[in-house]
Amino acid sequence: MSWSHPRLSNVLKIARKSLLIGVVAASAMLTGTDSAASQAVVPASEPVTVDDAIHLQMKEAGIVGMGAAVILNKQVVWTKGYGLADRERGLPFTPDTMMNVGSIAKTVLGVAMMQAVEDGALSLDEDVNRYLPFRVVNPHFPNEKISLRHLATHTSSITDQRKVYASTYYYGGDSPEPLARFLEQYFVPGGEHYSPDNFLNAKPGAMREYSNIGAGLAGLAVERAQGVWLNVITRDRIFKPLGMTRSGWFLSEIDLASHSKLYVSQNGHVIPIPLYGGTTYPDGGLRTTVSDLSRFFVALLNKGSLGDARILKPESASQIVSFQFNDANRPENFPADAGNSGLFWRTKFNGTRVGHGGSDPGIHTEMLCDLSHDVGVVMLINTSLGGEEQVAISNIFNALWKHAETLKSAKAPESGK
Repeated sequence: MSWSHPRLSNVLKIARKSLLIGVVAASAMLTGTDSAASQAVVPASEPVTVDDAIHLQMKEAGIVGMGAAVILNKQVVWTKGYGLADRERGLPFTPDTMMNVGSIAKTVLGVAMMQAVEDGALSLDEDVNRYLPFRVVNPHFPNEKISLRHLATHTSSITDQRKVYASTYYYGGDSPEPLARFLEQYFVPGGEHYSPDNFLNAKPGAMREYSNIGAGLAGLAVERAQGVWLNVITRDRIFKPLGMTRSGWFLSEIDLASHSKLYVSQNGHVIPIPLYGGTTYPDGGLRTTVSDLSRFFVALLNKGSLGDARILKPESASQIVSFQFNDANRPENFPADAGNSGLFWRTKFNGTRVGHGGSDPGIHTEMLCDLSHDVGVVMLINTSLGGEEQVAISNIFNALWKHAETLKSAKAPESGK
């Protein structure tokens, strides 16, 4: 997900109508450095410490608040918050500030999916219809099954209709529409949102098409197979064992006092927007903190364990992070130089980093490591950017990555916060 989708104009309209929005010039400050995506570089004349670089980029782009962590050798060695979680009340953004993290949520879904596989409740390669209360069939290839592996690698042939997907965002609270009802209306002929165009004219596995709705379908399959809602599964089997005490999915189940406000920065103005929920919540509805997400990331990189807690068997964790595509099964539109994919996990930055990111109204997030899983960076930003300001996100991430490499070179102690 990115700010190329049509929700930006809707969000701005909602913000202007529902809040007293005197459009304010950017205030909170922090970030900076070069990006593999943009190749932007902090000028040589500018200070080059990570704090100075972050402050510079936050000020220039109008980013209100953010937090980050560096992971070396499966240990958190540095973490910090910058700017504000609530500009109006002057509350600082800290590593314990909660916010929604967008598509990083898919990695938590991936763990819950593999837990169900371990339990014998799911199979990655069975027809997903085995686990659903309705049938999902690509009308262009009605005899081809769609599997959970297809859903987790975005090769299911399911495509997101932009206007329909935009309608699943509910501003001011949790979505009142049940996940199963929406998906049935999207996938079953005669449904309110059904169209043959909800599917590519390609058989499952042949093409890669990033699908949030497909991830929501995987979440529903997990719920139906386990007989428990995903938010409960993840609370009991991921968050509690890992000590993720400030993590949840729905606004109704979290401490709103710990949740960051969200902002849009564009054309020199910073606008607060309402908190929101999503009908297809397994694809991007997770709310967590830098501290909590770092614990989850370490467990995933450490073959499913953190200290004495284990959330996955080593072979299951390895399945998530293992590359799924090879010459024999690579999607036609995803050549080798485009990267590779795990299960709700993929390469970024020209194949040099791997993990997941998230982009939604009011947020931008990254949870990425190098290919050896030795160096990792978690970054949560409570402000979404438009236009030329987006280069600041790349600059910030690269500043953090440079800081991680500096710590590694200095042989940073392998200890947590």
